[in-house]
Amino acid sequence: MISVEGEPQETGFLEVGDTSLEYSVFDSTQRKVAAFVFLHEGLGCVKLWKDFPLKLCLLTGFSSFLYSRAGYGQSSAVPLPRPLDYMTREALDVLPHILDAIGSKIYVLVGHSDGATIAAIFAAASKDSRVRGIVLIAPHFFSEPKGLTAIAQARQAYETGNLRNKLLPYHKDVDNAFNGWNDAWLDPEFQLWDVSDCVPNIHVPVLAIQGKQDEYGTLRQIDLLKEKLNTELYIDIITNCGHSPHLQYPSECIAQINEFIQYL
Repeated sequence: MISVEGEPQETGFLEVGDTSLEYSVFDSTQRKVAAFVFLHEGLGCVKLWKDFPLKLCLLTGFSSFLYSRAGYGQSSAVPLPRPLDYMTREALDVLPHILDAIGSKIYVLVGHSDGATIAAIFAAASKDSRVRGIVLIAPHFFSEPKGLTAIAQARQAYETGNLRNKLLPYHKDVDNAFNGWNDAWLDPEFQLWDVSDCVPNIHVPVLAIQGKQDEYGTLRQIDLLKEKLNTELYIDIITNCGHSPHLQYPSECIAQINEFIQYL
């Protein structure tokens, strides 16, 4: 029975190596059958998905499994600075252990921003037949001046504005969370960051959802998928929408994902 009050059926911590990762599950009774696995953005965590996973669970019947990566939410902190290939390391070194721990027969990865990149890298590198599709919300495959400018503005908002106070309730070590993400992206070498070579190797269907007014990236990221993806691609470009379509237009995103999984 799915909780309609918004509380997950199960919460706890997964141990991956010497790292403790916070997780939550909606509709744990279906977890062994089919599950969405949510991969959050660069400042996200379990709780910052809000009620989107619950609503998706209620409509589709899939379980929703959320976890906070190391350095976020209530998970273990990480040594700083983060390596500039931290998304690749998460995809290859951590996510396989998460999927094994969940134990579902079918997975659909739902990633937002950094999480979308992690999902794409995993789908390109892994032959895990349990993963039937990936949902990429505001993905990025290469750095863009527009995005780097927005990230620099986030640094100013954190240091002199109210961004730190907004994030404080969600992260056990908010400075570890913010600096791990922000310092990596603002490293001069990150201007050359590019994982677009993963795209041709993705062999599961892809749903890409992008806000047309995304402050962190342009439609060039979606154009890359159009040009280089060798599998089914479904696209939803949402006008008057920024970097978080799932929070700004949850009903549209949920409907798109529900339609997408009918093809898997």
